[in-house]
Amino acid sequence: MRTTAQKSTTAAGTVGFLVVMELGSGILQGWLNPLFSSIGEHHGVSAASLNWISAAYLLATVLVVPLLSKLGDIHGHKRILMVSTGIVAAASVLVAFAPNYELFLLGRAIQAPLAVFLPLEFAIVHQRDSERSGRSIARLVAALTLGATVGGLLAGFVLDATGNLSMTLLVPAMFMALCIPGIALFVKETPLRSKGRVDYLGAVLLGGGLVALLGGASNLTTWPPLATAGTMLLGVALLAAWVISARRIEHPLVNLNMLLRGGIGLPIVVAFLYGAQLFGAQAPISVYLRSDPATLGFGFGAAASATGTMLSVMALAAFLGASLADRVSSAIGGPRSVALGGGLSAIAYAGMILAPGTLVTFTVWLVVAGLGAGLVSGALPTLVVQRAAADSVGIASGLYNTARTAAGGVAGALFALLMAALTTPTAAGARAATEISFHAVWWICAGLCVLFAVAVLFIRPAKAATPEAPATSPDALEPIN
Repeated sequence: MRTTAQKSTTAAGTVGFLVVMELGSGILQGWLNPLFSSIGEHHGVSAASLNWISAAYLLATVLVVPLLSKLGDIHGHKRILMVSTGIVAAASVLVAFAPNYELFLLGRAIQAPLAVFLPLEFAIVHQRDSERSGRSIARLVAALTLGATVGGLLAGFVLDATGNLSMTLLVPAMFMALCIPGIALFVKETPLRSKGRVDYLGAVLLGGGLVALLGGASNLTTWPPLATAGTMLLGVALLAAWVISARRIEHPLVNLNMLLRGGIGLPIVVAFLYGAQLFGAQAPISVYLRSDPATLGFGFGAAASATGTMLSVMALAAFLGASLADRVSSAIGGPRSVALGGGLSAIAYAGMILAPGTLVTFTVWLVVAGLGAGLVSGALPTLVVQRAAADSVGIASGLYNTARTAAGGVAGALFALLMAALTTPTAAGARAATEISFHAVWWICAGLCVLFAVAVLFIRPAKAATPEAPATSPDALEPIN
């Protein structure tokens, strides 16, 4: 039998590789952001059509993340992580060499398993070393945050150096391909399995309902009102059918008792509120930084490069916050750490409204917001993992990720609708944004931060692990080969 020290060393090696892999995952997630214009020129599509680059990925993640997370609980998280990595690598090749925009979007949608990396990794590190899983989860989230920042900065340099869009898009594909043998060598399979079969009907109903609801909400300003309402009503109907189905079968995709009485329902609600303000505020902040005060009366008129630098500083602050999340949680508790992060973000939004000051002052508020976001993103997943059943960590983490993403998509659409309603006519007959439209979004975001900061304090303590629990027993940490 292996010693405790040997097991800790193996677990540390596993976490180390997964941190590197999550760094690469973050790079891929941030890689396309500075390339949108070049992609549009390469495929000959309009700026409006470029919105589908993000939308195709977002809608596909909502569909596949719960299913792949559940497959990990049943068949092994390492196995599904390897399959997901292979799919992402192949899809990235399609994205790089797609002969037309339709196939490019198809490849972008097939990259969706990228979003299940974190839930599967959470389950792997929790089963390998449950006592230190909070520290491992914080490191994984920090690596993802740092990777997204690095990806956004590197992609432009690679494109400038090569002058070839396809070769630039191929870089993340090569990294993903290299991760496959790395997973096989350095990651041990999780020993615990969830019972039962995959609820494919539940996956279709839940995924289809979320896609329809999110798709309708994301196109509030572009689709005809009847089409939007019909799509969202279809989403509600599919979700209602999913609830009915989940109550009637023995092994549903998502155990509703786990949500309602198992202790993870409230953390997932908190994740939804957190995701709404985090992702919903990104576009308004970027637009505000670039707005010309000489013509609009607000903003800083920052160049694209300066705006990118400011957003990178915010992302680096989020990386720092996520890196410190486990230490803060150990000192004051996980719920209070999330509440602290929410409080910092609320203060930052209020500062952007009440005291925007100079570009330097505004950057300070971005740093405060980044620190708050990092604390939440580093501490909140641990609250979910600690309260999930030992054989359901994957699906619980997948629901957490889906809640954040879905909330971000809905909030982005609603904020766009709100800001469009608060524009003002110009002398040229067009309509221009107003400062109050940005303030309205940031007040809502501040309110969401306060709301989840208060709600998280009502999360009840996680149940103490019993000696029989396979996930915390040293012998149970031996891999199944």
